[in-house]
Amino acid sequence: MTTENGVLPLSRFTVLDLTRVRSGPTCVRQLADWGADVIKIELPEALEGNAGMGGPRHGSDFQNLHRNKRSMTLNLKAPEGLEVFKRLVAKADVVVENYRPDVKTRLGVDYASLSQINPRVVYGSISGFGQDGPYLKRPGFDQIAQGMGGLMSITGLPGQGPVRVGIPIADLCAGLSCAMGILTALLEREVSGKGQWVQTSLLQAQIFMLDFQAARWLVNQEVATQAGNNHPTSIPTGVFKTKDGYINIASAGQAIWERFCQAIQAEAFLEDEHYMDGASRSTHRDALNAAIETYTQDYTSAELIDLLNAAGVPCGPIYSIDQVFDDPQVKHLGMAQPVAHPEMGEIHLVAQPFTLSGHTHTLRTATPARGEDTDAVLADLGYSPNEIETMRQANIV
Repeated sequence: MTTENGVLPLSRFTVLDLTRVRSGPTCVRQLADWGADVIKIELPEALEGNAGMGGPRHGSDFQNLHRNKRSMTLNLKAPEGLEVFKRLVAKADVVVENYRPDVKTRLGVDYASLSQINPRVVYGSISGFGQDGPYLKRPGFDQIAQGMGGLMSITGLPGQGPVRVGIPIADLCAGLSCAMGILTALLEREVSGKGQWVQTSLLQAQIFMLDFQAARWLVNQEVATQAGNNHPTSIPTGVFKTKDGYINIASAGQAIWERFCQAIQAEAFLEDEHYMDGASRSTHRDALNAAIETYTQDYTSAELIDLLNAAGVPCGPIYSIDQVFDDPQVKHLGMAQPVAHPEMGEIHLVAQPFTLSGHTHTLRTATPARGEDTDAVLADLGYSPNEIETMRQANIV
C-alpha cells in the first residue's frame, strides 16, 4: 500500500506489539497493513520453543495475521529486557497487548507505568471481559464470548440448540474495535498532546455486533431466537433450493417482493391474502418459503441468479471458500493478495476490506522470522554489537 511518493498513511507511527493468538494480532495487523512501523515482541526461542501460542509460524493463520511487521525477541521478565522495552516505549506511539488484565501489571508494562515514561503513548488493551469488574480474572476465549454475548442463541436452525458461527467473530471484532479506538485516540492526541488507554473486550465486541438484535431487546423487549437461514425481520429472505443446489434470495420490501413474483412467474402470490404485505408474509413464512421452492426448483442456480439479478432482486450463490476466491468480482477486488516469503515463496493472504483512492493496495512483507529484526531495533536504541551479543547469550533477547 503506497502513495506516489512512497509514504503510507500510518507510516509516522511506531507500534509495539505485545499481542498473541488472534484478537490482538488482528488489531495490530490493521495498523501494520496501512504502514505503521510495528515491532512484534516475542519471547526468545530458548524460552518458548518453536510451538509458541498462535500456531505454526509457517502456517496459513500465523502468516495471515503477522504480515507487514518486524520481529524482535525480548524477555520482559528479566530486568534488562524490561529496560529495553521501556527505551522502546519512550520513542513509540502505540503499545498493544491482550494479556489477562493482571499480567501486564506484574510485568510492569501496564498503562499507568508506561504513560509515566511517555505521556503521549496510546495504549490498547483487549481482554476477555474487561479490565475490571466481577469477571476480571476469568480467562477469555472467542466461543465463550459468542455464548455470553448472545450470538449462539440466534445462530442455527430453530430448535437446534446453540450454534457457534464458523469464524472467531468475537476475537476479530474485538481486534477491529481496538484498532479503531487506537486511531481515534491518535487523532485526539493531535489536539491534547496526550495519549490514553483504549480498552475493549471480546464480550463488549460481541454484544456490539448483535446490533439490531440487541436493539430489539433494549427498545422493545423482543428476545430474538434462532431463525436458521431466514432473515429475522425481512421476509422472504433466505436460502432456497434450485434444480442443482441452493441460492440466497433477499426479496425484502414490497417493491422487490413484487418484482420477485413477476420474475419467477408466481403472480398468484400477489393476490393471496396470506402474502399481501410484510406482516402477513411474516405470519405465514414457512408456508411461503415452501411455496416459493416449488418455483425455484425449476431453475438451475445460475439460471435463477441471472433471472433475478436482471429483475433487480438481490440474490447470490452460496460458495465454498475455494469458490469465493474463484469468483470474478472477488478477483477484480483483489481480495487474495500476493506476498513474497523467503522460505515459502510467493503466497497469497487476505487483503484489507477497504481501499483509499490515494493508495495502491499491496502487501509489503511476509511475516518475519522470530527475532529477525532484533539487532536492528536494538542498534536504533543505541546498543552496541557487544551489548546485543551479551543479552543474547543471557536469553534477554
